[in-house]
Amino acid sequence: MSSDPPAEDAASGETAVASQRPWEQVLRLSLENRPQELISRLDELSTADQALVLSRLDERQRQQVLEALPPDGAAEWIQNLNEAQAADVIGTLEASTAAAIVHSLPSDDQADVLGDLSAEQAEAILDALPQDEALAVRELTSFADDVAGGLMIREVLRFDVQMTVAEVIEQLLANEEEYRDLDVWYGYVCDGTGRLIGVLPMRNLLFVNRSAAVRDVMIADPLALPETAPLEELVEFFDTHAFLGVPVVDSRGILKGVVHREAVDHESVRAAESDYLKSQGIVGGEELRTMPVWLRARRRLSWLSINVLLNIGAAAVIALFQDTLQAVIALAVFLPIISDMSGCSGNQAVAVTMRELSMGLIRPAELLRVWGQELSVGLINGTALGALVAAVAVVFKGNPYLGVVVGVALFANTIIAVSIGGTVPMVLKRFGFDPAVASGPLLTTVTDMCGFFLVLGLATMMLAQLT
Repeated sequence: MSSDPPAEDAASGETAVASQRPWEQVLRLSLENRPQELISRLDELSTADQALVLSRLDERQRQQVLEALPPDGAAEWIQNLNEAQAADVIGTLEASTAAAIVHSLPSDDQADVLGDLSAEQAEAILDALPQDEALAVRELTSFADDVAGGLMIREVLRFDVQMTVAEVIEQLLANEEEYRDLDVWYGYVCDGTGRLIGVLPMRNLLFVNRSAAVRDVMIADPLALPETAPLEELVEFFDTHAFLGVPVVDSRGILKGVVHREAVDHESVRAAESDYLKSQGIVGGEELRTMPVWLRARRRLSWLSINVLLNIGAAAVIALFQDTLQAVIALAVFLPIISDMSGCSGNQAVAVTMRELSMGLIRPAELLRVWGQELSVGLINGTALGALVAAVAVVFKGNPYLGVVVGVALFANTIIAVSIGGTVPMVLKRFGFDPAVASGPLLTTVTDMCGFFLVLGLATMMLAQLT
């Protein structure tokens, strides 16, 4: 008698599996201890779906999935997550399990993940790694994320300058498994002390005699960047050179690793996202809804509490002119318009300045030049917006003096807003503050206070014509 299940039962089973949501499928396969099928299912998912799976599993379920995967399979999944999610997952595991996964990650990902963990968690994992590997990871984590030393990978093809082409090819074949996942377009030639002296394009090995010396086929005196090169310098380098990567050396010229263009692009996007989150009040690092609720609430509340205090100043201006506001109630209609429009103009200026600062196109010392450029834009836009709002006010109340008050107020406040938005980030950066965090509340508070003061102050001066 056949032991195969009836066709209709098999079909219904397949339908049930297909109807499961991806995180349910992944959890089921991990609970049933089917690692190969689990790896295949994760491979079928896009990077976005893999991140979605993670966000739908609780801490215990994530542990079950990772423990069901072999370390290299878990490492591959971790690589497809952003740094915050990867650290969140690794941080829930036992140190020995986490170390086995971290061991299978490329060196730059090792540094990123451990750098986002608490000092205690990172140290426990490092203690469980081989000593030489732990030492290398500690060196990488000593660098900031946005410098060459923090973005480089240590796994590169290194060849001694005394080698022949035949010896290079023999080394490549002997270490095929190790080199399989590396960028093999270029090798790097070093002298006996490890100092970088040449770059060896792999295609050069195909068209020369195997007895030729490496020094005769390499590119001598290659371009390289120091470990401390900031992100702005890296972006500028890849903008001006059509390279896939650039070697990184220390102060003595010793080859430490390679920074790939892809890593620089990724970090540039991450820096922009971080600045945006900070400008919206998400401080203290990236926030995900898989994080503890109290942590997320505390981060947001720290920002909102400051904003409450700052907005008291704007409210105080209104209280100062409450008699004028009561006499000309129509002003209440235009106060939020002037505040919002000026804020929008200022935010545009902030965005341009932040981008140019991140790209290294401007320096804090160029304050007057940037202010002059923003002033020109502010005069044009302020005139256009002021005239438009003035016309609306005249049509709304039939009083040209009301149009003069709101039009002049918006014109003047637009100039103030673009001046602040264009220059304050540069001033903050000059004195070591984070412009992404502080520019927003300063701009909002000042434009609100100035806008309210201009409208109500002008209205008080022209109160006889408005009533």
